[in-house]
Amino acid sequence: MILRKIQLNNIRSYNEEEIEFPIGSTLLSGDIGSGKTTILLGIEFALFGLQPGQKGSSILKNNVKEGYVKLELEIDGKIIEIERTLKRAKTITQDSCCITIDGNKRELAVTELKNVVLDLLNYPKEFSKKQNILYKFTVYTPQEEMKQIISQDIQTRVNTIRHIFGIDKYKKILENTSIILSKLREERRLKEGIIVSLEEDKSQLTIKETEIETKHYNLSSVERELFLKKELRKKFQEEQKKIQEKIEEKRKLELEVEKFNIMINNKNNSLSENKRLLIDLNNQIKEYDKYVFDDSKLPQLEKEIHSIKNDLTSLNEEVIKLTSGINSHVNKNEESQGIKEKIMKIDVCPTCLQDVDHVYKSNVFNKIDYDVSTNKREIEELQTQKLKIREKVEKLKIQLDQRDKEYHDLRILKVRLQSIDEKKKRIKDIEKVNKSLSKDIEMLHQSSEIQKKSIFDLKRYDLTHQEKQKDIDNAFKEERTAEIKVAELRKEIDMSVKLIDILRIKIEKAEDVKKQLGYIMSLENWFTEKFIPMISYVEKNVMSSIKVQFSELFNKWFCMLVPEGFSARIDEEFTPIIEQQDYEVDYDYLSGGERTAVALAYRLSLNQVINSLMSDLNTKDIIILDEPTDGFSDQQLDKIRDILMQLNVKQLLLVSHEHKIEGFVENILRFKKENGISRLEHKLTEAIPKPKTL
Repeated sequence: MILRKIQLNNIRSYNEEEIEFPIGSTLLSGDIGSGKTTILLGIEFALFGLQPGQKGSSILKNNVKEGYVKLELEIDGKIIEIERTLKRAKTITQDSCCITIDGNKRELAVTELKNVVLDLLNYPKEFSKKQNILYKFTVYTPQEEMKQIISQDIQTRVNTIRHIFGIDKYKKILENTSIILSKLREERRLKEGIIVSLEEDKSQLTIKETEIETKHYNLSSVERELFLKKELRKKFQEEQKKIQEKIEEKRKLELEVEKFNIMINNKNNSLSENKRLLIDLNNQIKEYDKYVFDDSKLPQLEKEIHSIKNDLTSLNEEVIKLTSGINSHVNKNEESQGIKEKIMKIDVCPTCLQDVDHVYKSNVFNKIDYDVSTNKREIEELQTQKLKIREKVEKLKIQLDQRDKEYHDLRILKVRLQSIDEKKKRIKDIEKVNKSLSKDIEMLHQSSEIQKKSIFDLKRYDLTHQEKQKDIDNAFKEERTAEIKVAELRKEIDMSVKLIDILRIKIEKAEDVKKQLGYIMSLENWFTEKFIPMISYVEKNVMSSIKVQFSELFNKWFCMLVPEGFSARIDEEFTPIIEQQDYEVDYDYLSGGERTAVALAYRLSLNQVINSLMSDLNTKDIIILDEPTDGFSDQQLDKIRDILMQLNVKQLLLVSHEHKIEGFVENILRFKKENGISRLEHKLTEAIPKPKTL
């Protein structure tokens, strides 16, 4: 990975700035607080986003709504541009992010972009869910953080080293193996419980197989008995069937007799009804023979009714007119009364605006009272006329009802007199029908007597049918008893077969479980006696190998930074051990410059060991050192030149405010901060000849 340039927008103390990174060694120079470290934080944010526990407020500038970091880099010949945006709402969040590879732009989620970056850097997949700790120890570790790692407790430091080199997977393997062993032991106990009754189940199977053979023999005997019972019952049913046919014949004859009786009753009823009808018809003929009908009277009544209706219509119209006149006079009186009330309230004329005196009001009131009195007299006269007309109407209605009744009675009489001839003809027809009915009744009586004699002969089969039914019922009971015995035996056999099948399946499963138990026990022994010791041995050897290489490199870099007489090594817990003239010096008693030398040597050694073991990492061509010379003497600062010359990387970014280091690098990026705003002041290239790499 080679950094090409970075754009910062509203990031910490930067408004808008673009910085290009040259190949070779580059110093980010400037006073303390000028914004040098912000560049390094921007690079880390662009690559990995906000880290767990890191707040957006530590990156986004105060009092702005949004900002972004855009980083351009080169990996394996590909030009890659990464952009991440921060947005301020209730909290500061990563708003959007995208990546462009050789001009192909993709917008991704935060976690998706991190996975793509890890893939481009060729970092192991397990680092996708961890902090970007591998980046910190291969590319950029703030000097103070490295000092913290050295001064941490032993277990935390060892766990950090394990994590960096992926050795914690061995610990995870052992922990998972312990869980597997626990599961295997639990499974072994369960399977031992399953096979505990295996031999007893085998014995039960033998007993059940013997019992089922005996039940099969008994079933054959009971089935033969059932067959004989069924045959006897079928014989009784055949005999009863023949008897039933005779009884059915008797029943049909009885139905015939019943039909004859019904027919006789019906014909007798018809004959009686006809006789009664003849009497009624003769009486009706006698009743109307005394009446004489006058055809001229009906038209006369119709004319009278029509004349009365016309008179009623005229009178009703007069009543309506009188009612209208009465209502008109009443309305006039009400209007006059209203005018009178209004005038009583008027003191000034609304038209001429003159006073209205009492004399004028009295004249008007007298005129209104006179008109009201006249209207009342006319109302009384009209009501008298209306009452007289209503009396005439009532009289005419009574006359109309009388004429209507006479007219209706005459019409009924006319109709009845016209039906006399039809009734006489009907009497003759009924008499003929009665003669025919009498003959039919006689014939039906004769046929009924013949059928009754046949029924009497067939009655003897009723008793025989009852006796045979008893034989059939008994046969059914015996057959049912035999069927129950057969069913019970079959059920017992089925249950025994099912139980035998269950026992066989249980035994088969137990045998399989027994085989599985042997495999589980052998697997448990393999984990305990071979696998766990092997993993522990491999872990120990890997840690030992890393420690040896780490210790050699640490001694090399440390001795380059301190005066002669010092030596350094790494113990089993990766704790730096500093010795001076064969005496061990405690880290807390070292000077500030010596502590910085320990941290820088530890940092460079860690970088080289990681890149040696993980040779496929795409970050091995770049190192970022942030204030690596804090507390160094002039003599130690001179030795930094040797350190830089031996770092075999294509791109080195060095952050420092030491002016002396400007002579050790190829390029200088000078930063300045004015009025709280950081900016790139100027860029110096080829400050010194490019150092040779070893």
